[in-house]
Amino acid sequence: MDQERSVHVKSCMPVIPSADLEKSLRFWVEGLGLTMDRPMRQDGRLIGCMVHNEHLYFWLNQRAGTPIKPENYEGVRLYWAPRDIHGLRARLERLGYAVSEITERDYGQTEFFVTDDDGYSHCFGVATTKGGGLDNPR
Repeated sequence: MDQERSVHVKSCMPVIPSADLEKSLRFWVEGLGLTMDRPMRQDGRLIGCMVHNEHLYFWLNQRAGTPIKPENYEGVRLYWAPRDIHGLRARLERLGYAVSEITERDYGQTEFFVTDDDGYSHCFGVATTKGGGLDNPR
């Protein structure tokens, strides 16, 4: 029974639409440290690519329709579990992203938020121990 269940889904790779892939790569590659490969180009313009590390895979593609984010569009939301929440926040801030303060939530997570160049909200969070400290301290 376990073997039968395991063949249904091996993995999932989110597809993230982008208004400008070249600009978006700054967040995914420089900000998060992922590697870009498998670029797809049309008339010399990047229209799709993979960004990944040894555990995570995302496909970025050119947003269909208008490159302008529609009003009230929320799109995808990603919740990340960073190795070093303080280090990653500082890195994104150095790159010019408007990052929120790190906040300890009453539901047991310590988090911060950032919006990428395509207007997508990313939440970075780690579990907070009962003593008020982070499970993955600096």
